[in-house]
Amino acid sequence: MSLEKLSGVELGAEVKSGRITPTEVIDFFAERIEARNPGINAFVYTKIEDAKAEAKKLEERLARGEETGPLTGVPIGLKDFLPSKKGWINSHGGVKSLIMEDPADSVFYDAAVRAGAIAVGKTNAPAFAFRGTCDNKLYGPTRNPFHTAYNSGGSSGGSAAAVADGLVPIAEGSDGGGSIRIPSAWCSCFGFKASVGTIPSVCRPDGWTATHPYCFDGAITRTVLDSAVMLNYMAIYDPRDPLSLPREERDFTELMKRSIKDWKIAFTTDFDIFTVDPEVARIVTAAAHRLEEAGAVVEPVHFSFRHSQNDFAKLWCRSICVDTAIDMELWKRDGFDLVRDHREELPEEFIYWNREALNSTIMDYRYFNELRTEILDAQQDIFERYDIIVSPVTICPPVKNAADGNTKGPTELNGRKIEPLIGFCETFFENFTGNPAASVPAGLTAAGLPVGMQIIGKRFRDEDVFAVARAFEQIAPWDYEIPYNRMK
Repeated sequence: MSLEKLSGVELGAEVKSGRITPTEVIDFFAERIEARNPGINAFVYTKIEDAKAEAKKLEERLARGEETGPLTGVPIGLKDFLPSKKGWINSHGGVKSLIMEDPADSVFYDAAVRAGAIAVGKTNAPAFAFRGTCDNKLYGPTRNPFHTAYNSGGSSGGSAAAVADGLVPIAEGSDGGGSIRIPSAWCSCFGFKASVGTIPSVCRPDGWTATHPYCFDGAITRTVLDSAVMLNYMAIYDPRDPLSLPREERDFTELMKRSIKDWKIAFTTDFDIFTVDPEVARIVTAAAHRLEEAGAVVEPVHFSFRHSQNDFAKLWCRSICVDTAIDMELWKRDGFDLVRDHREELPEEFIYWNREALNSTIMDYRYFNELRTEILDAQQDIFERYDIIVSPVTICPPVKNAADGNTKGPTELNGRKIEPLIGFCETFFENFTGNPAASVPAGLTAAGLPVGMQIIGKRFRDEDVFAVARAFEQIAPWDYEIPYNRMK
């Protein structure tokens, strides 16, 4: 049995059947991580002894005949960005001076444990998760399992690379501009970002911290089913999140089985403002039209944006830094000046945009909301006539890793300037609006690099995204053979 090829649900079923024990599962994946992680740098640290202790507890529960969940004994990775497991540590994405103990469990970790899973370590991320690539000054880049000269995508790049390379079947992502979908696209995984209010986000002392733009916890998985299982456990009501929605019980593993026959799907390669690599456009166009095999109607559409790709990208860079700029000002009051005393640990781009956020005016806030409204209206114009919007996840294939801990996206494509932190991604619109969106593997370039297709649904219609994703998975199933020789 090749455990690394099993989905989380398949592996959980093997454990619950008694054909393999949780301890044997942890031992297998611990050996695999030790052997393969040095080549891709997906995990920044592991906690195998903690995992083995949890495995023993699971074995005792199984022996007593207790219900242990569909992911019983399944190893998972947690993102080394914000707190995810109480008592472990995080580095805010590879910032050495900010390594600190996790004060609480994340929504993802709590849900995964209730489903029976076991955490084995923390995965790599860029500083403050501020970019669509995965690299930092402390741990270095996460290398793409399909070709280690290239980046995994970010910010949840360590998680996506770990899943793609069979180090764990499921890993944590967080998504404030595409950080689940981008690395899923570049590593040929499935990544889902929920609607605003579906998964609670409890922030303190500011309960509205994760709203400008909307930021989400979530999962990166090998299959659509694994992601649906995780959403079943994560989609709960929490009154301490001001946007959390009370809801009737929904089983996404059943809702995703609905037929998409006669659904109207709007297709765009560029939203009429992005410039796109021709090979990416060709691969995603072909993938989108395969949905016609499930009975859907796929039609090209045009959008009514008045601002440019770079206008929106720069807006994201400024707005996503509002809360980090506040944090750094509060730290200064306590005598800790991150930029003054530890500048070498931070990307210069992060320092620049935090300064821009800190110096924003009330009219900048007005501009932010006006452009956010423009995105909302342009998409809603399409959703009045269509059920789903489909696009590329990124405008380019994976980029090569830099040697200085500061890998970025392209600065130019097709003769046009590109904002290199998020401007190469067609994902961040959904963080401004709160629509659900997913990345599914669309195919490989001639160089063997993965390309992702984005599926966007109407707000609060998360199940629609799953239905389309599952239909595509059945039509064009993706495999996980990694076609390269590991770098030594």
